[in-house]
Amino acid sequence: MTRIGRLILPLLALPLLAVPLRAQNLDLNQGGPVEITANDGIEWRQQDQVVIARGAARAVRDGVAVDADRLIARYRPRGGAQAAPAQPGESPLSGGEIWRLEAEGNVRVTSATERAEGERAVYDMDQAVMVLSGRGLSLTTPDQRITARDSLEYWPQRRMAVARGNAVVVSADGRRIAADTLVAYFLDAPAEGAPTPNPAPTPARPAAPPVAGLPAANESSRIERVEAYGGVEIRSAEEVVRGERGMYNPQTGLARLVGGVRITRGENQLNGQEAIVNLQTGVSRLVSAPGTRVQGLVVPGQQQPSQANVPPAQRPAPRNPAPPPARQPSQSQGR
Repeated sequence: MTRIGRLILPLLALPLLAVPLRAQNLDLNQGGPVEITANDGIEWRQQDQVVIARGAARAVRDGVAVDADRLIARYRPRGGAQAAPAQPGESPLSGGEIWRLEAEGNVRVTSATERAEGERAVYDMDQAVMVLSGRGLSLTTPDQRITARDSLEYWPQRRMAVARGNAVVVSADGRRIAADTLVAYFLDAPAEGAPTPNPAPTPARPAAPPVAGLPAANESSRIERVEAYGGVEIRSAEEVVRGERGMYNPQTGLARLVGGVRITRGENQLNGQEAIVNLQTGVSRLVSAPGTRVQGLVVPGQQQPSQANVPPAQRPAPRNPAPPPARQPSQSQGR
């Protein structure tokens, strides 16, 4: 084995991932070679096809940096060919490709506008997914911060993040949605050279301050919508709204909850099957469904939660797909 302090290694490039480069995202499947550095040296195990960096290890590729106590890069011969022994001074991955990058201990993945943290991270190049686990899981953009207890998946090519277990998304201006599982979909950045569309004018609203430590968001780091599954809860200064499933649009501040909805303000409570919550104004409205009645408990002297019937034509379109299944990166390759 060989111990050195710095390596420049080629990463796997797949033809199906040939999409416009978005350097602001946490995407390690795009760009040129990766540079790995470490304080305690880099160990190359030729027989196992593994490169291990220890001690303040860092991997950098095209503006995306992975910092951890230890980094493990698993590689394989490109195209299934037999790996030839590296010559003196030659990279161990000459003629090969990294298919899996593992980070352990105080993991921090950063780009210009996004940051992810956890105890452990696995980036599977074949599936183009990063899975964070352990304590302190978070994904931070200039507009929102997503946290989770069990796992946090980031799919840069699909423009999607999945938070599992006590998942919470908090906007920079304090809006908060919690659920068992949250799926956040990011806006697609326009292709380079594509004409910029002229969107229809919308009512002006004060822009939320960016999350501390990150610059203002560009289109590719903004969340387009959040889908919530199981134990959904929206809290404001005055009331709590709960339901079984929900969808939230950060651009409009509107959320729709369905299934066993309860709106609680002080000792007052309203029950129904569907509610529309405006997180900008703090107004929550129960929506009547055919064949059902809205029920409520109103305590005299208590401020009452607002309630209104919304005609079906004004309701947000239902969108309740099942949350994506947990995808654990394969460990069968490169061993």
